[in-house]
Amino acid sequence: MPFVVVEMWEGRTVEQKRNLVRAITKAMVEEAACKPDHLHVVIHETPKDSWGRGGVLGIDMVEHK
Repeated sequence: MPFVVVEMWEGRTVEQKRNLVRAITKAMVEEAACKPDHLHVVIHETPKDSWGRGGVLGIDMVEHK
């Protein structure tokens, strides 16, 4: 039972998460010979005020697009 956990900041739409789960499943089937119905994908979304990098909270980081 493969289990993939995605940790990311909150803010994606349901459609974006749906596409992400589909893409991860496709990659695991193709590259790791997983059966899609056995693969679990869990998305953990964390608020930017609860995630830090380099001593700075995500909410205080300048976003580059």
